[in-house]
Amino acid sequence: MTAITDLDVLLRDMRPDLRPAEYVYCAVADEEAGDWLSLSPFGFFREDEGITLILERTVADSAGLPYGPVLRCITLTVHSALEAVGLTAAVAAALTRHGISANVVAAYYHDHIFVPAADGERALAALAEARPV
Repeated sequence: MTAITDLDVLLRDMRPDLRPAEYVYCAVADEEAGDWLSLSPFGFFREDEGITLILERTVADSAGLPYGPVLRCITLTVHSALEAVGLTAAVAAALTRHGISANVVAAYYHDHIFVPAADGERALAALAEARPV
């Protein structure tokens, strides 16, 4: 699978997929990271202040971890290149026009957009507007 850099192709082929689970961001101390990897986080990010885990809400609840807003995840199934220019901006602009907040996580193959759980379906509709006709 070859990574795509062309913005028109990325927007045309992004095929947003709304995952069924609800997700949450949890913060844990850096020295405790190993204790939480058994939870199979969807995302893991190390910052100076500690570790951020992106977990399914049910997993965070079972582990007794506190979290903030409950989110849904939309995966753009196109293989976007890490050096592609404009995809995040186009997605953010489409969601902004509808008043939907977004947290974008770019991984090696795909971009994942976390939106408030109540806005999942609206976000899909907003992203459809970003695709060229």
